[in-house]
Amino acid sequence: DSGLRFHYVAAGERGKPLMLLLHGFPEFWYSWRHQLREFKSEYRVVALDLRGYGETDAPPHKENYKLDCLIADIKDILESLGYNKCVLIGHDWGGMIAWLVAICYPEMVTKLIVVNFPHPSVFTEYILRHPSQLIKSGYYFFFQMPWFPEFMFTLNDFKVLKSLFTSQATGIGSKGCRLTAEDIEAYLYVFSQPGALTGPINHYRTIFSCLPLQHHEVIMPTLLLWGERDAFMEVEMAEITRIYVKNHFRLTILSEASHWLQQDQPDIVNKLIWTFLKEETKRKRE
Repeated sequence: DSGLRFHYVAAGERGKPLMLLLHGFPEFWYSWRHQLREFKSEYRVVALDLRGYGETDAPPHKENYKLDCLIADIKDILESLGYNKCVLIGHDWGGMIAWLVAICYPEMVTKLIVVNFPHPSVFTEYILRHPSQLIKSGYYFFFQMPWFPEFMFTLNDFKVLKSLFTSQATGIGSKGCRLTAEDIEAYLYVFSQPGALTGPINHYRTIFSCLPLQHHEVIMPTLLLWGERDAFMEVEMAEITRIYVKNHFRLTILSEASHWLQQDQPDIVNKLIWTFLKEETKRKRE
């Protein structure tokens, strides 16, 4: 309905159940490369470039990035792909969108899997009571400024972007699956295109217009995966999330893993997702 063109990468046969993957910031479909390969045997796996990212259209005004627009995008995409429901997986900001889609359109989500992002109500309540999380989320406030955040990312050949994934403070640790030179190059290629950072940062420029939420409950089986070495999100929020899920809820915290969990520990993440998906099927049979 938005008239925007969305770019996605798909694996697995059409007609198989849909698994829809929503990336975080500053990422694009590529952050799900390990999952695209893994789940194509039983799913039609679709990794999206969210509105404003990568090869997806980027409307110029920040009003076009309100959360209700982003939620409607997922509904439209599902219909365009010829599906009425999916297994929905989101990481980071894509996790925020996944929670909201599950809350607003529960009939569309058979199972919800979120990586390193708590239930949005937990996030907004926790941040107000814990200055340490407020500091970690300081970039939300920095991103409210016009043009300057984009400029900061481009300095020294996108040094900030590279260090997010590779530095000791925020990057994938020594026990993780480090990004290769080619992986870094892919990120730099996407975000060095003219204007490529404005859409992604605009997602954050409208966040305060939509929170707190009117509705909170999540009614489908939910898996929350969390890298404990996340430099941006405090792990305490993961456990509190449980109170909003009115169905089977499973939380797994990986102690050596970073914020970039599905790239950091792809084998473990894939295994945990398979277990959750099969476990649900088994429970239905019983």
